[in-house]
Amino acid sequence: MVGLGVTLKTRLLPLIVLLLGAPLAAVAATDANPNVKLTRLDDRVRVEIGGQLFTEYIFGDGASRSYCYPVLAPDGTPLTRDFPMKKTPGEDDDHPWQRSFWFAHSMVGGIDFWNEGDGDAGHSPKEKGRTAVDGVVETTSGATGVIRVHDRMLAPDGRLVATDERTVRFSAGPAGRFIDFEITLHALPGEPLLIGDNKDGTMATRVAQWLTMSHKVKGVDTGGSGHIVTAKGALDAKAWGTRADWCDYHAEHNGKTYGIAIFDHPQNLRHPTWWMARDYGLFGANPFGQHEFENLPAQPHLGDYTIPAGGSLTLRYRFYFHLGDEKAAQLAERYTEYAAGK
Repeated sequence: MVGLGVTLKTRLLPLIVLLLGAPLAAVAATDANPNVKLTRLDDRVRVEIGGQLFTEYIFGDGASRSYCYPVLAPDGTPLTRDFPMKKTPGEDDDHPWQRSFWFAHSMVGGIDFWNEGDGDAGHSPKEKGRTAVDGVVETTSGATGVIRVHDRMLAPDGRLVATDERTVRFSAGPAGRFIDFEITLHALPGEPLLIGDNKDGTMATRVAQWLTMSHKVKGVDTGGSGHIVTAKGALDAKAWGTRADWCDYHAEHNGKTYGIAIFDHPQNLRHPTWWMARDYGLFGANPFGQHEFENLPAQPHLGDYTIPAGGSLTLRYRFYFHLGDEKAAQLAERYTEYAAGK
């Protein structure tokens, strides 16, 4: 009997260790790569990482386009502007169409899908379009959360200008949190789609007030302690209109340095892209604004791009929400991984 007991213990011990160790291993894996839970609501998709809110993909609140808001660091710090979704004391209230995190361009088929109302009336088409969700928003939870959506791009009179398909992926790891944004723009079957050369675009975010560079509003100094840097080393105001693989906006806040980097996929049109990086917190990648970014007023159509009738154009970007400046966050290494498909 003693021998049988020893034998059973010997055989069961590895199994007991395996069973007891499994939850520990699962917890360790979750800490390193938290599960992403997507919850579909009437007008948005709630995105949680490790049980904490990361962002919401808002598509049905009456705005002229879908957008992500808020965008939160793991410790809950908001990284994008609250306005116009809500009023926050001390926050700039300019450009109300710049909602947190979005994709849009100011000249698509002769319609302005970036500005609203009288926004930039002197440089963009007078007619302002809107992008509406077409059908069901698909969601998948897991190690990476995925949203898939089809949109209709509409002129003010309801005329269909173009369509798009979007895949938005949300993930996290020891390095930070990520949003991978992929969009395919489709020209209508019988009509080419002209995307015009204009600075107002295209894949963009509006950073939190404390994250902006110091700037003036109506002659008054305001803003945060932020800095801008590109992969080619262009700093702060000198980054605007330059081309690079990536661009980063970072600042210290409550004893920590937080940053938002945007990576331009190497297969994107006109890679490396031009950067629409402003001291007041507008921060975006724009492959269509060439004549304005390069100060070539005599060639206003230099950056135009036409999608042939029935054709398409796909653009991909990664947003990396990180701690530390561009060196501490190892942006060059992270971009190399992105370019390699990781």
